[in-house]
Amino acid sequence: MTIRRRALLATPALALAAPALAQARPLRVIVPFGVGGLTDVVARILAEFMSPALGRPLVIENQGGAGSTIGAATAARAAPDGNTIMVGSVGHAAMRALYANFPFDPIESFAPVALTTRQPFVLVVHPSVPATDVPSFLNWLRSRNGEANFGTAGIGATSHLSAELLRKMTGAGFTVVPYRTTPQGVSDLTAGRIEFMIDSQTLLGPLMADNRVRGLAVTTMQRSSMLPQLPTLDEAGVRGYDSSAWNGIYAPAGTPEAAIRPISAAAAAAVRDPATRARLQAAGVDVFDDNSPQALAAHLRVEVAKWSELVRALDLRGS
Repeated sequence: MTIRRRALLATPALALAAPALAQARPLRVIVPFGVGGLTDVVARILAEFMSPALGRPLVIENQGGAGSTIGAATAARAAPDGNTIMVGSVGHAAMRALYANFPFDPIESFAPVALTTRQPFVLVVHPSVPATDVPSFLNWLRSRNGEANFGTAGIGATSHLSAELLRKMTGAGFTVVPYRTTPQGVSDLTAGRIEFMIDSQTLLGPLMADNRVRGLAVTTMQRSSMLPQLPTLDEAGVRGYDSSAWNGIYAPAGTPEAAIRPISAAAAAAVRDPATRARLQAAGVDVFDDNSPQALAAHLRVEVAKWSELVRALDLRGS
């Protein structure tokens, strides 16, 4: 396993602060995904604001693999001394359900620090699909008797679970077509070999603008700042539907509240900072209104229950 370490001292303001920061103990930031993914981008944007706010360097460690469980295990085993945090994704809520032998619990093995960001997914169809809104799409799905093809980058991926949640809440069936990568699925979608996808708005939004796919709704309870013209699935009649690629910051369980408090405050200040928020929105990411540890704890409990139930129902649990 390769661990990439980068101290985020790239901006002029941080460069001026470098001598002072260099004397402070670094804050280790574990990202349980590879460099360049959404969670990594969010972590680096937040860290650039948080480093001078905390008066210490934030050092990113990318530990991808095994559905984020490698990085999560490292974070759970770290000393609870306020010198290690993890930027987790929605996968954090589902990992214990998906991996039967994973020895840590997403709630009990971690201390919540901050609820930060979410990226809505977007439901899109190929232009040949005779549906212009969610109700007509669901009617079309039902008329196909399960033969409509849905593309996803892997069974158990968040995009796949989002579609299965739609199936569960509406009773509309479809055939899942798994791909090794999301771009492969998108290529088949634009070619008309599959009929619909639920995936990243940053990837699918430009295809909507070029009329290569038709957007029907976003998956969060709030409209997307990137695609404000689209209703939410909740607004479109699938009441209570909520799914997103969301991020939260965690510390190892047992980390003292006094150590968590300044990190939580710095994270909340980061997402409220206009420049930082603009960078996040440019990456297709919206921020939560309440960023407190309590908000993360409550949100995580809901997400763990929702995805664990769905994973069990689909019999997706692996080793």
